[in-house]
Amino acid sequence: MSVFKPFKAARPSKEKALDVVCRPYDVLDSAEAKAEAEGNAASFYHVIKPEINFPDDFDHYDEAIYKKGRENYELLRENGILIKDEKEQYYVYQIIMDGHKQTGIVGCCSIDDYFENNIKKHELTRPDKEEDRKNHVRYGKINAEPVFFSYPHVDAIDTLVEEVKKNASPIYDITTKDGIQHTLWIVDNNTAIGQIEKLFSEKVPSIYVADGHHRTAAGALVGKEFRDAAGGNKNDGKRYNYFMAVVFPDNQLKIIDYNRAVKDLNGMTEDELLARLEKSFTVEKMASQYKPERLHTIGMYLSGAWYKLTAKDSTYDDNDPVGVLDVTILSKQVLEPLFNIVDLRTDKRIDFVGGIRGLGELEKRVNSGAMKVAFAMYPVSMQQLIDISDADLIMPPKVTWFEPKLRSGMFIHELED
Repeated sequence: MSVFKPFKAARPSKEKALDVVCRPYDVLDSAEAKAEAEGNAASFYHVIKPEINFPDDFDHYDEAIYKKGRENYELLRENGILIKDEKEQYYVYQIIMDGHKQTGIVGCCSIDDYFENNIKKHELTRPDKEEDRKNHVRYGKINAEPVFFSYPHVDAIDTLVEEVKKNASPIYDITTKDGIQHTLWIVDNNTAIGQIEKLFSEKVPSIYVADGHHRTAAGALVGKEFRDAAGGNKNDGKRYNYFMAVVFPDNQLKIIDYNRAVKDLNGMTEDELLARLEKSFTVEKMASQYKPERLHTIGMYLSGAWYKLTAKDSTYDDNDPVGVLDVTILSKQVLEPLFNIVDLRTDKRIDFVGGIRGLGELEKRVNSGAMKVAFAMYPVSMQQLIDISDADLIMPPKVTWFEPKLRSGMFIHELED
């Protein structure tokens, strides 16, 4: 069963919250972060993307970068911009985007649950990216950003969360520039704290990584490094045994499409591509943009026109949790045999476009000449993610895009008491 603990969060003073909070490190590049943080010394980008304090050509993986992140964090604490709660407690975090509302609990998961596979993964991590995140934890001695987890919803937990929202005033209720509302409540009632911890230990057999596999790995692996260096153990009560997460019930989460664009036709003409697609798909030219409306349909944008590709029954296996995915069908029937794109993680001829950008972004990339063809995918479901994770299988890269994203800097877990 799942270990989920309260903790003493470091967080912005109420009047500074909007200045501090920022988008996660991996949804924008360094130049964009530098522009957003310009003139704002309180921005949490100075902690999670400290390269913005260096010349543009400075090595982003130099030790000095990670040390600067820790230095910037200490300045925020020393200047009272970030304060630390005195009591171990949970926090309820609600996000509203375009009418969609999801409410999770902020707490800490056990590093041992990660190693014992009680925390279920569905993606592989890249060693270079994982090492970067580990260095941020090593030097910063904090979990600066939470991982985004899910769990099979439990009515009793939902009831507790709603009681907190009803009976307490939020400590933050802010709307960021992108129009997303972020609201946070403290769960400081001892009875409620005990109930939440007990319910997770009794009613939640597994927790699932939704977004943040690299942060999850970094939090667990560096936590173990700290524990081993201190000669500690899983029961010593030290903070290195845990890493910060926001856990959401699975029935509140929204996965949107994660699309693909390819730079060339691998020597084929457009007519040859369309003809070869007929082997695996029913191909229908559309009068306007086509967004897949159900599983096993794929949109394709080629030379100013949209096509609907309906996968033939022979191209997938509904009893295979990975084989049933449309991204698998696309890879096995199109990308590999027709485009010779075998390794999605390393091939430079393919790019991935989050559905939050809309179909217009796919058109833009093809019309500009940067890409030759683009594919619009039907979103993976939470149940598919859970089935794959439970079977200890791995999804292809770049399959799930969760919206809305968590905000960073709203709460931090310090690994040293």
